Amino acid sequence: MLLKDKNAVIYGAGGNIGSAVARAFARDGAKVFLAGLTLPKLEALVEEISVAGGIAEAAQVDALDPEAIEQHLDEIVKNEGSIDITFNAIWIRGDLQGTPLIDMTLENFTTPVLTGVRTHFLTATAAARHMVQRKSGVILTLSSSAAALSGRDRRYHLTGGFSTACAAIEALSRSLAGELGPQGIRVVCLRPDAIPETWPEDHIESRTYMENGTLLGRLPTLDQVAGAAVFMASDRASAMTGAIANLTCGSVID
Repeated sequence: MLLKDKNAVIYGAGGNIGSAVARAFARDGAKVFLAGLTLPKLEALVEEISVAGGIAEAAQVDALDPEAIEQHLDEIVKNEGSIDITFNAIWIRGDLQGTPLIDMTLENFTTPVLTGVRTHFLTATAAARHMVQRKSGVILTLSSSAAALSGRDRRYHLTGGFSTACAAIEALSRSLAGELGPQGIRVVCLRPDAIPETWPEDHIESRTYMENGTLLGRLPTLDQVAGAAVFMASDRASAMTGAIANLTCGSVID
C-alpha cells in the first residue's frame, strides 16, 4: 500500500474526479477526509469506502471559505496528528465554456479564474501551515489540458476563462513548490484531458475529434487519473515537485 497510515484531505470529494481519487487513496491505505458541499454524497462515499475496507470521514466544507477550511484542518490535526496529503478537485465552472471571448461577459470569464485560484490558494496554504510543522507533506492541485492547448484546439474549443484558470492554477502550483520545497513539502499539479466517463452521452462527435488529437488515440479514464494521484502522493514520487503531471494521453506534449 503506497499511502499506508497517511491522512489525506480531498476537496470536492463528491465529484467525479474527487470521489475516484478518494477511493484510490483509501485502497492504498490512506485515511481519507472527504470535504464538500453536498453531505449526503460524501456520506454515501464514506459508506462505500468503509464497505471496501477503507477508512473515511465526511465533512461539509466550503472550499472557498478560509475559516471553514482552517477549522476543518485544525480538527483533523487535533484528532489525527497530521495532514499528509491534500487534493483539491472542486468544480471551477467548466460549464461557462462555449462562448467566444469577444461575446463573453466579464463575469462569466472571471468566475472560473477567481474560483480556481481562490480555492487552490486557500486549501493549499492552509494545509501547508500544518505540514511545515512536520517538514513533510504533499499538495496535489488539479488543472486540465485547457492550460496548454495546441493551436488547432484553441481554434476548436471556446474555453472562455477556464483555460486561463487552469494556467493560473499551474503557475500557483509552481510558486508554492518553490516556497515550500525547503520545508520538505512537495507540490504536484495533475493535468488530465477531458474524461469521457463524465460527459453526457451525446458528445460522440467531440469525443472522436479529441481522441484523434492524442498520441494514444484515446482519452484518460477516472481510474487512470486516480492512479496517478496515488503515485504522486506517495514516497515513490518523492523526487517530484513543481511538476505538472501530464495525464492527457498525448493531446499535450511538454
